[in-house]
Amino acid sequence: MNSTKDYLEEHYEEIVFAEMSSWLAKNHKRPSILNLITKGTQKTINQIIPQKVHRVITFAIENMIKGLLFGTKYITPKPLEGLKLKEREEKVDRIIKFYKNTASAEGAITGAGGILMGFADFPAFLSIKIKMLCEIAAAYGIDVKSFQERLFMLYVFKLAFSSQESRNETVKVIEDWDAHTALLPMDEADFDWMEFQLEYRDYMDLAKLAQLIPVIGAGVGAVANYQLSALLGETAKQCYRVRYFKWDL
Repeated sequence: MNSTKDYLEEHYEEIVFAEMSSWLAKNHKRPSILNLITKGTQKTINQIIPQKVHRVITFAIENMIKGLLFGTKYITPKPLEGLKLKEREEKVDRIIKFYKNTASAEGAITGAGGILMGFADFPAFLSIKIKMLCEIAAAYGIDVKSFQERLFMLYVFKLAFSSQESRNETVKVIEDWDAHTALLPMDEADFDWMEFQLEYRDYMDLAKLAQLIPVIGAGVGAVANYQLSALLGETAKQCYRVRYFKWDL
């Protein structure tokens, strides 16, 4: 009789496909009443904030992410070739674990410093997340030097850190990526950065605000960064599974 390990080895792709299908169903769910109320409140607050402030924040986030994701200075990892899905995902799990721990340590250090150090967490944590995405993509055999593939990572990022309403739309792009490539921005400047920064900021504000409070900031920063990195890692994993099974058809 085959052991549990042998069974998992033999049926790995079937198990993964079922997990991916469940994840897709969750992202297709309509926003709950609570989601809609929260989103409505955030929209009201954003409408009160002057457009000049939004433009400054959008500019900062846009240039930070463009510099990390599309900049020439970042050394991109080579795509792994000739591996089975299980071998790739074992590598992905190690990548996610490493960056969760790295982000947690970074959050604890900046959180311990209160408000001023808390502000330093934003670019540092963003860099960690972008690097993790690049390594996960390469583990799935993706050439992250490709502009389209870096744009895909941007949609993965957006899917992880946005409202349920936005996820409903973004997951459709992920599912039909090949069909959407002709409709994608030809340049990163054409991406809707205003919408991106509002979704990202609203999501992160809820999770990270307490990190700015002295004394408790270190613990909050460590936990928040760990959980948010885990969320991004899992989202990336499922998104590349969607691509994998499309290729396998």
